[in-house]
Amino acid sequence: MGSLTATVAICTAMPAYAHVKWFAPYDVHEAPETIPAVLNPTMLAMVTASVLMLLIAAQIERTPLAARCTMLLDRTSATVQDQIEGFLRATTGAFFVSLWALGGLILTPELRTDSGWVSWLQFAIACGMFWRATLPVSAAAIVVLYVYGIGAYGLFHMMDYPIFLGLAAYHALSASPSEKWRALRPDVLRWSAAATLMWASVEKWAYPHWTGPLLDAHAGLTLGVGHSTFMIIAGIVEFGLAFGLLGTSLVRRASALVLLTMFTLAIFEFGKIDAIGHMMIIAILVALILDTKEDRARLRVGVAAAYVPALIGTVTFYYGAHAILLGVPH
Repeated sequence: MGSLTATVAICTAMPAYAHVKWFAPYDVHEAPETIPAVLNPTMLAMVTASVLMLLIAAQIERTPLAARCTMLLDRTSATVQDQIEGFLRATTGAFFVSLWALGGLILTPELRTDSGWVSWLQFAIACGMFWRATLPVSAAAIVVLYVYGIGAYGLFHMMDYPIFLGLAAYHALSASPSEKWRALRPDVLRWSAAATLMWASVEKWAYPHWTGPLLDAHAGLTLGVGHSTFMIIAGIVEFGLAFGLLGTSLVRRASALVLLTMFTLAIFEFGKIDAIGHMMIIAILVALILDTKEDRARLRVGVAAAYVPALIGTVTFYYGAHAILLGVPH
């Protein structure tokens, strides 16, 4: 019953989905929670529930009702397919103009710099969104900022944000004359978004105390659930929805819609910084909801079985990268 209460709380408690590094102290060099501490009964129960939900989704997708829902979504989305690229270009331009106006930021609110050229490069990226011929130049500039972030903050820290590499790839592919290459753009977006959110979910388990000040400030939103339990369930919910982005049409759209709702509501709680920081993930989620790409196969039991290896692999990669790149003994 406690897990159910906490899960309901997660769906309304926006502090769990605000990027903690933007609003609270953090130190990536400190040792994370141990794996045995993370693998507690709450975690195991939530993992089991996630697998069951994927199995249920596999059955639902085989029903005529699911097929009709997918057809209705496709028909609705088809009317705006030609505008998705323009929407993402406009949003990218607005995002980088916002960073330029704020000044001293590298891609996200917590990555700060005193280098003046960074802001002007961000302004140039925004200008490059106006013409398809200059999209590859803007895409290369985004990669330059990402690499600069690695130099300033380290590779491990920048592994929070592979979504920017996906965004750069999207705009570079948009300039391609080949329809085959342009068709890869939705997959690039959803894989980079999924990787970003799956990585962020592990951070909730590895460093739950980082979010403590935010939960203290919004204590009523947790419905009385303990901080450690709350963060474990928040991570599982986020990981499950991110994993859903890699599923078939109906599953990824439903996952994107829930994530979009969470990130949008968080803006009302945390204001302009959260709006700017999450602007691109919100835009990408909208694009994924409107994506009409056909599935080669329906969701099968094998996809549900892939959830646990994906979870284990992501946790192992996070902890392994932390130990290797930062040299912190666990």
